[in-house]
Amino acid sequence: MTSKAQIDEFLSQKTLAFVGISRSPRQFGNAAFREMRKAGYRLFPVHPEMPTFDGIPCHRRLVDLPEPVGGLVAMVAAERAEAVVHEAAAAHIPRIWFQQRGASEAALEACASLGIAAVHNECILMFVRDAAFFHRFHRGIRALFGRLPR
Repeated sequence: MTSKAQIDEFLSQKTLAFVGISRSPRQFGNAAFREMRKAGYRLFPVHPEMPTFDGIPCHRRLVDLPEPVGGLVAMVAAERAEAVVHEAAAAHIPRIWFQQRGASEAALEACASLGIAAVHNECILMFVRDAAFFHRFHRGIRALFGRLPR
């Protein structure tokens, strides 16, 4: 289970890589990317085929990032998660936030063996300050029922 301390540590990183944007405008990763930028995060989008996203240059691989980042937001299917962990390790990324249902057991085991801190089974937008009302409302409901990480 993810702790509040792990969440706070991840979100204190203001420069992050982001895997999971899409050409499809309705994908959650695109909305999350925009919400996080609006909240003040400096994000480096990573996509092997898209040259830009919202006017920001995309990087083909994590190892192609122009500078070190404090973490990686991974909006990928669980089947891709373990490969993303190994890419993050090669790029010396110390922490990963796997969006809900985005982490496999193999990915979490790889994080543990490679010394990468992992946040999983939580929606990042519920914890990003100044996220859209819906996300803050969802967090409030979980808090009301005592279901937030401690």
